[in-house]
Amino acid sequence: MSSENVQTKWGQFIPLVIVFFFWGFVAASNDILIPVFKKAFDLTQGQSQLVSLAFYIAYTVGSLIYMGISYLMKEDIVNKIGYKNGLALGLTISALGTLLFYPAANMGSFPLMLSGLFIVALGFSLQQTVANPLAIALGPITTGSQRLTLAGGINNLGTTIGPLIVSFAIFGSSTSANTEMSIESVKIPYLVLGLAFLLVAILLKFSSLPERPATIVEVKNDVTSSKSSALKYPQLVLGMIAIFLYVGVEVSTASNLPAYMESKLGFALGDIAPYISLYWASLMIGRWTGAVEAFTDNMNTQKILRFVAPYLAFGVFLLVNALAKHDLTPFYIYGLIILVLIAADVASKGNPARMLLIFATLGIFALLIGISTSGMVSVYAFTSVGLFCSTLWPCIFTLAVSGLGKHTSQGSSFLIMMIMGGGIISFLQGQVSESIGIQNSYIVGVLCFAYLAFYAWKVSGILKTQGINFDKKVSGGH
Repeated sequence: MSSENVQTKWGQFIPLVIVFFFWGFVAASNDILIPVFKKAFDLTQGQSQLVSLAFYIAYTVGSLIYMGISYLMKEDIVNKIGYKNGLALGLTISALGTLLFYPAANMGSFPLMLSGLFIVALGFSLQQTVANPLAIALGPITTGSQRLTLAGGINNLGTTIGPLIVSFAIFGSSTSANTEMSIESVKIPYLVLGLAFLLVAILLKFSSLPERPATIVEVKNDVTSSKSSALKYPQLVLGMIAIFLYVGVEVSTASNLPAYMESKLGFALGDIAPYISLYWASLMIGRWTGAVEAFTDNMNTQKILRFVAPYLAFGVFLLVNALAKHDLTPFYIYGLIILVLIAADVASKGNPARMLLIFATLGIFALLIGISTSGMVSVYAFTSVGLFCSTLWPCIFTLAVSGLGKHTSQGSSFLIMMIMGGGIISFLQGQVSESIGIQNSYIVGVLCFAYLAFYAWKVSGILKTQGINFDKKVSGGH
């Protein structure tokens, strides 16, 4: 990276993070579409999870398509067309996907709705491929991971307000008595979203973002030179499974929550949106905490911000729900649960393996409490899973690519492909729920967290044999 790149290029970074916002907005809005489609198309819980499956499997299909095109071109497609063009193309593909919602709603076609979501996510796949390394490149490498964390926080701003806006578009004001909806009510919000995609594509095309940012090249060590492929590294192969299960438990916890709250607690569909918003806000809370190092090098200031940032993010959640005229009273108690996140962050001492172990263990406890209790205690337990998922992407990603050297880029591509776990695990939990009940089906998430805890323990030994130790906190975000 250029020696001139000594500080974050905020003028370029700020327009870039708009695409991170879109990823979160759409992904969390799917959790509102799931119960809507389930009712409108008379689906089983398992069938309703095809929404998540279609959306997240598109990330893998998209990665394979782009890799195939690059192979045929004998050159990486992003390097060929440039980063700005890559982002613009990805946004255009997503916009085309939103257009399918119009005929799908008119025809009452569930398969066409799924096709629209699939194409939207195909565009997101290309955007992910471009935006993540670009966020790192827009400043010094020492704060590159913090920029990813900050971008992840913006992503979760989208996940926080997405369910509220889409729910309002479908059901109307929370103060109204409307609990019915027409499948045609999804047309307008997604056509508006498609227009937003196109406008941002134009904005980025004419922005100052670099077409080909400087590349970070790792120093090749003896271990690296002895390997012919990224798949020869056990930390990566085990890490691919970890990413698959992490995204899986993150998404499935939220996507099955509406069915639990409706069937077990008697919530109306239109009243569930604030709790979906709280779940995704929980990821924002954790990621804002991890982004403080991108703003200051002062250790005392960082210590203060580690307490201020999570409650500032929680304040954003309360604000957007207040604007949506939702009753905030049920959510104030959640401020105490945030203290568990802060304590866990301090206990990890910045070591990604230790952090992964602690947070995965807390995720297990949260799900077990949700399974074994009832009422709002179970709801808060399930939503707190978002807090404990918030730091897992950077931990797993960092551990999985450590020591890969010249194979780092290839390894990163394999990890991004595993985002498909979000759809497959959600679909699996939906199927399991039909046998053992929606509340008990969260045992699927417990098993996912159990593997993540195992990976945290196992990868530490693997990396130590390669001479790699972590004594500094590394952050990031998905």
